[in-house]
Amino acid sequence: MMQDKQYLMIPGPTPVPPVVMAAMSRPIIGHRTDEFADMHRRIVERLQVVFQTKNEIFVLTHSGTGGMETAIANTVEPGDKVLALVTGNFGERFAKIAREYGADVDEIQFGWGKCVDLKAVEEKLSANSYKLVLSTQNETSTGVTNDIAGIGALVGRTPALLLVDGVSGVGGIEIKMDQWSVDILVTASQKSMMLPPGLAMVAVSPKAWQIIEKNRSPRFYLSLPAARKSYEKWNTAYTPGVSLFAGLDTALDMMMAEGMDNVYARHKLLARAARAAVRALGLELYVPEDSYASPVITAVKSPGGINGDDIRKVLKNEFGVTFAGGQGIMKGKIFRIAHMGFSDKMDIMIAISALEMALARIGHPVELGKGVKAAQQVFLGGNE
Repeated sequence: MMQDKQYLMIPGPTPVPPVVMAAMSRPIIGHRTDEFADMHRRIVERLQVVFQTKNEIFVLTHSGTGGMETAIANTVEPGDKVLALVTGNFGERFAKIAREYGADVDEIQFGWGKCVDLKAVEEKLSANSYKLVLSTQNETSTGVTNDIAGIGALVGRTPALLLVDGVSGVGGIEIKMDQWSVDILVTASQKSMMLPPGLAMVAVSPKAWQIIEKNRSPRFYLSLPAARKSYEKWNTAYTPGVSLFAGLDTALDMMMAEGMDNVYARHKLLARAARAAVRALGLELYVPEDSYASPVITAVKSPGGINGDDIRKVLKNEFGVTFAGGQGIMKGKIFRIAHMGFSDKMDIMIAISALEMALARIGHPVELGKGVKAAQQVFLGGNE
């Protein structure tokens, strides 16, 4: 096998387009120059299109988890009551970060593979007073997308701030920050935004600023007020990942050229094809309900008696295809096929074809070509 020929289908880092890699390879520029400021301004203006917001968006040089911690560090003081809506591993992480900053976290566990129940949220908000509500847009550990519009409608009627982890969703799944009453929205570079890891993007509403400006908890590198001081001049408080900014500038060019409606439609189409293929192969989707299944990642239950990691090893070692494994309580029980960012129809065809061969190789009964055919039918319009 050609050792360098690999197909990366995990939910981050995701494949980076060659044109983005080329942009990051250009000679580096100074981060206190007019050239950088112009690029920074362009980036934010187009991120506002993606986020559907007029709010300030801060491009910070750290991971998605760093973006989530920034949201917490600037809003939480010890003893604050926080409601965490948990549907998987990353919802649990958001709650854990809040606890580290001394929050009194009221956690609703909706169950892995399930979405947020709006009625339960409404009941909690009616019976309690919270400073923050934490939610995940796209739970990559399970392949669930939550109803941020519905959650925002409930939280927006209260004094609480709605903080949303959009790390794996923004750029691949539509979100309307302003219309849906999201107060802090976080995403990161290495998922649907088609970049290597290293940047987090944090958008902040006027309602959130009222809390941030009163917050007395210590923070330095994660300080949003510090970031805001440099924002007016399109500068950054501390040294940014300049090459990653150049890559983001080009990735946003690609997204604007495709059109965000087309970006979202492409991801939905890839998800439909992947799910149709899984069903055709007689495998069980971890999230059987199409209504809240993720457009950017498909989670599949391992066939009975087979560890999902064994399937993944064959995929990687024999066919150069990398799927993600299960996390936490689902380790070895599911595998996950990402189709986010720089992903198209033929990526799905490769993934499903390789999956069929891997299943056959480990002795699981499979009709070769059946999943591929189901995906083809979706792409040809026969299974809308």
